[in-house]
Amino acid sequence: MSSVTDGIEGASADSGIQIGIERIMEMIPHRYPMLMVDRVVDVRSGESAVGIKNVSVNENFFQGHFPQRPVMPGVLIIEAMAQTAAVLVVHTMGKDAEGKLVYFMSVEGARFRKPVVPGDRLELHVTKDRSRGNVWKFKAEGRVNGTLVAEATYAAMILDN
Repeated sequence: MSSVTDGIEGASADSGIQIGIERIMEMIPHRYPMLMVDRVVDVRSGESAVGIKNVSVNENFFQGHFPQRPVMPGVLIIEAMAQTAAVLVVHTMGKDAEGKLVYFMSVEGARFRKPVVPGDRLELHVTKDRSRGNVWKFKAEGRVNGTLVAEATYAAMILDN
C-alpha cells in the first residue's frame, strides 16, 4: 500500500494541497459508477477540503433522471460531499487511517437550491464542524460557478475495515 502522502500534489504544508483521482481511489473504496469526486483541492488537514465533480452527460444516472431534462440527483450531490469529507478524514489521519473506512452516518438540513446539470463543475466545499472519538461532523456546500446549489450538515464514523 502507498503511503498517505503519495499522489498528493502541491506544497508540503497543509494549505492548498491537491489530491488526484488515483490517490482518491487509494483513500476511499468507491468505484464507478459510485465514485462521485474527480479530485480534491485546497485540503487543509483537520479543517476543510474542496472536492471537484465534473458532471458529464455520460453519467449513468442521467438515463433515468431525467431523460428529457437531465438533473443530477440531490442524493448523489450529498454522496459527493460525503466522499470529499472521507478524503479529508483519511488525509488528516495519515497512517492511522490504514485499515479504516469512513462510514456515512446521518444527514441533516439538506437543501437543494438549483439543479446541477451536464457540463457543470460541481465544487464541494466541506468543513469539519467537530469530532469526538471516531465520529466527525461536517458542514458542506455545493457550488457551481460560485452559486450555492446545495448544502447539508452530516456525520461520519471511522471504523475498522
